Amino acid sequence: MKYNQLGRSSLEVSQIAFGCMSLQSTQSQSTRVIREALDLGINFFDTADLYEQGKNETLLGRALGQKRQEVIIATKVGNQWNAEGTAWNWNPRKDYIISAVEDSLKRLRTDYIDLYQLHGGTIDDPIDEVIEAFEHLKTQGKIRAYGISSIRPNVIREYASRSNIDSVMMQYSLLDRRPEETCLDLLRQHQVSVITRGSLAKGLLAGKPAQAYLDHSATAVKNVVATIQKMSSKNQTTPALTACQYVLQTPVVASAVVGFRTSEQLKGCTNGNHVPALTTDDYAMLQNSIAPSQYTVHR
Repeated sequence: MKYNQLGRSSLEVSQIAFGCMSLQSTQSQSTRVIREALDLGINFFDTADLYEQGKNETLLGRALGQKRQEVIIATKVGNQWNAEGTAWNWNPRKDYIISAVEDSLKRLRTDYIDLYQLHGGTIDDPIDEVIEAFEHLKTQGKIRAYGISSIRPNVIREYASRSNIDSVMMQYSLLDRRPEETCLDLLRQHQVSVITRGSLAKGLLAGKPAQAYLDHSATAVKNVVATIQKMSSKNQTTPALTACQYVLQTPVVASAVVGFRTSEQLKGCTNGNHVPALTTDDYAMLQNSIAPSQYTVHR
C-alpha cells in the first residue's frame, strides 16, 4: 500500500481510506472488517460525529482497540443534534467545535484526533472563528491537523487562502469531475491535499445498474461503466479499483475514501495491498469516456 503525506502535516495516509459511515452496527462484524483493512495496509479511517449520533465513532474506537497508535483517525464536526436526537442544525461556532471534540475523543477512546474536519460549510459561516477553534485545539494537542469537507469552490478558496488546513474532502469521481475545473489545481498550489469521497459514484462504477447521475444520462453512465469494465478486464483488476485509480492519478489526491461493509468489497478495492497507477493511455481513455462537468453554484 502506498502512503501519502497529508498537506504539510506529518500525517502519512494510505491511498485507500476506510469510510466508516458504511459500517454495520454490529461490533463484531465491524471489528473484523476493520482488522482486515489493517492487514491490507489501510491506516486511514474516516468517520463523523453526525453518523448514527456518534455511534459510528464508538464502533470505530472499540474496533481499533490497541491498534490506535498504528492508524490515522479522521472525524468531523459542525452538525449539532437537537436534544431529542431527531434532527441536527448547522453550528460552526468556535465554542461548539471546542466542546464537541471532547465527546468525539471519548467515543473514539483516544486523547487526540489525527484529522479534524469541518463537516460542510458555507461562505456565510464565521470562517475566522472556525479557524481559531481548530488552531486552538491543535495548540492543545487534541488534534494533529485539520481540514474541511466541502465541494463548494468559494468555501474551499477561502480556507485555502486564510487557514493552515491540510486537507479538503470532496466528492470526486469519473462521473463527477467538477473538482478538475479549478479546485484541484488551487489546492495543489496551496499544498493542501485532497481526500476524495464518492469515488465509486454510489456504486455505479462498481457494478450497480446504470442510472442518471448528476447531469449525466443513464446512457452516458452506461458507456463509462463499459469502458471501466473493459479496462478492468484488460488489467485483471476490478471496476471498483479502476474507479479509485482514476482519482488517485492526480498527485494532489492523497487518499480515496471508500465505504466497506464486507471482505469482498475491501479486497476488490485494494488488490491485495497494491494499488498501481494507471498508464497514460488508460487514464486518457477514461477521461475521454465522458465530458467533465462544472460547478454552477457556490463559485
